[in-house]
Amino acid sequence: MPGPLPDGFVIDLAIEAGEWPGEADLFRLADRTISAAFAEAGLQVTENTEVSLLFTDDAGIRQLNGKWRDKDKATNVLSFPGGNPEGDVYGPLLGDIVFGYETVLREAEELGIEFGDHLSHLIVHGLLHLFDYDHQDNEEAELMESLEKAILASLGIDDPYADRPLVADSG
Repeated sequence: MPGPLPDGFVIDLAIEAGEWPGEADLFRLADRTISAAFAEAGLQVTENTEVSLLFTDDAGIRQLNGKWRDKDKATNVLSFPGGNPEGDVYGPLLGDIVFGYETVLREAEELGIEFGDHLSHLIVHGLLHLFDYDHQDNEEAELMESLEKAILASLGIDDPYADRPLVADSG
């Protein structure tokens, strides 16, 4: 079981659109997943740091993806860092993570995994982006994926990359 979140850490959660589970269920999943990420990856934040999670539909995330990344398509998760860290310590505004319902659901079905397990993976993925982890080249991708796998394993979730080759994301 993951340890507690850092002192005063706040998860600000909002459901904007989509057929998401209820807010209490999403909060429990996010709290458990983010706690595991802090425990496994040694992430550091200042006291009273906040992360915002926005659960929307594909139309909403497509609009954000177009505005901020010039990509006119829906995606599963977007991360928007909140500021520059002091050394390796982040906060007090960690950033925002946005999820697109239809894409998350479709991917979970295509991968044959539980919706909650896939959403946990995307929470971890989005959170690591807020801590400057990336997958723009194979070395960065390997480091980020190894952390994701360790965090998810601590939650009893299978390796999401087991049947897929390592591929850096060029944008």
